[in-house]
Amino acid sequence: MSELRFEGVTVRYGRALTAVDGVDLTVPSGQVVGLVGESGSGKSTLARAAVGLAEPAGGQILLDSVPLHHRPGARRPLQMVFQDPYSSLDPRMTIGDSIAEAMPRDSSRPSRRDEVVRLLELVGLDADRVSAYPGALSGGQRQRVAIARALAGKPEVLIADEITSALDVSIQGTVLNLVRTLQRELRLSMLFISHNLAVVRYVSDIVAVMYLGRIVEVGPAHDVLGNPQHPYTKELLAAAPRRGSTSLPPPDEALVADAEPADPHYPPAGCRFHPRCPIGPLIRTDREHCLTLDPTAEADHRLHRAACHHAAGVLRAVGSNPPVLMQLKEDSQ
Repeated sequence: MSELRFEGVTVRYGRALTAVDGVDLTVPSGQVVGLVGESGSGKSTLARAAVGLAEPAGGQILLDSVPLHHRPGARRPLQMVFQDPYSSLDPRMTIGDSIAEAMPRDSSRPSRRDEVVRLLELVGLDADRVSAYPGALSGGQRQRVAIARALAGKPEVLIADEITSALDVSIQGTVLNLVRTLQRELRLSMLFISHNLAVVRYVSDIVAVMYLGRIVEVGPAHDVLGNPQHPYTKELLAAAPRRGSTSLPPPDEALVADAEPADPHYPPAGCRFHPRCPIGPLIRTDREHCLTLDPTAEADHRLHRAACHHAAGVLRAVGSNPPVLMQLKEDSQ
């Protein structure tokens, strides 16, 4: 088990687009951090930076407090399972060869064969699949192979990027159950990425919410989901499927909820969520400060590190003691 930490990580594509903007996030040892946000929020770019597929323009990524250095041919302590099971495996290689290719080079051929069989059984596939080609497998089976291949590299941290979004709904649950079981049995540290808050809720110990390249709320899963502080988190929760839920949002909330996300090339000044915020300046004329003041500057002092000027809780120092949580009532939330 190892701790993965992002400190002020920024990733740019060209000069115009900052896909990840000063992200601070920790994946504690042996825990699952669920990173959630809509498409274009920067989740996958952050994951790609962690495994060396995108070069950070600023900040650093640390594993057990040591900066990560991605060198060709070196062992990779982070392994990633990608979204599309149909493109993550070489169609010309057998399943056994694909898994064996990811193993450390110091293992012998007989031990590699035994390990391939063990990994296939670990992810719920029969050993006779070792000689099959990806084209003979279903999407769910391919994703199981992709998970086995990632585990073959003996990672210290596993990154799962939207691993169920390309699968049929009927098999998403089995893959999620597999991921949760493997994480507990192997005591893996994991960054689990999804746009679906219901999926993140199922597997995560900690939930981090990302919007337009920034983390806008983070905390223990039961706290964030039970008492969300950022309006965007509340919007994601409201959009998550619930049994028997047919209620419609109030007219004011519906007005901004239907607004298009901002262009990431030109993020809004102040609070980046303000053009869509149901408690922001489009609804409340007394909140023009949201147009110009960046709420991330004081996020560390709010409950769940919420990047919102109107979060319901703040941290305040009391005497010489460490900061304690003070709940403040907000008349509009």
